[in-house]
Amino acid sequence: MIAVRRSNDRGAVNMGWLNAKHSFSFGNYYDPDHMGFGPLRVINEDRIEPSQGFGTHGHKDMEIVTYIIEGALEHKDSMGNGSVIRRGDVQRMTAGTGVMHSEFNHSAEVQTHLLQIWLLPEESGLAPGYEDKTFSEADKKNQLRLIVSRDARDGSLQINQDADVFASVLDTGASVTHQLRDGRGAWVQVIRGQVALNSEKLDAGDGASVSTACELEMTALEEAEFLLFDMA
Repeated sequence: MIAVRRSNDRGAVNMGWLNAKHSFSFGNYYDPDHMGFGPLRVINEDRIEPSQGFGTHGHKDMEIVTYIIEGALEHKDSMGNGSVIRRGDVQRMTAGTGVMHSEFNHSAEVQTHLLQIWLLPEESGLAPGYEDKTFSEADKKNQLRLIVSRDARDGSLQINQDADVFASVLDTGASVTHQLRDGRGAWVQVIRGQVALNSEKLDAGDGASVSTACELEMTALEEAEFLLFDMA
């Protein structure tokens, strides 16, 4: 079964410096029908104006993944990490017992566009952790590139949840397939372009959940980029 979450139906907030869309309930946006999917709790599509961002704030017991679409994000945290991540970079932070951090648009001229993703951890009270890694366009071109997993296989970032996250950039007409096994669910989030997910057409910003075992085929109706989550 495929259930589509259209971009225009997402929660929205515009604070001037931040224009965000929420696939699931977040902050002041509450929708009891969209509280997450499996361990996937948050997908926020954020656009941050130049030299603006989130001041120091805390997180606890959450696996946080940041996927940069355009621009650059400057990160600092209470673990002593400081980094600037750009297009192609993926960041993973285990909040665990508690982390304080800040996130700012590193540019004085260019907007930063990103996805912030939260997954529930398998257990609470974990030690905080951080890592980031670059996945080039070639890594993702016309294939499913594993970027996040529980076991860090194939050079992916490690999270504390039974979830595989794949990124793909497809040329027009190109297709990739993924077998969803029994007992698992999938979420597809389109970042740009247009994708046919089996019989469903998805545009930029659309998401779709899959709750039964099947073969998933993603075909780019125009050049497209998307994430695929395969979760227990």
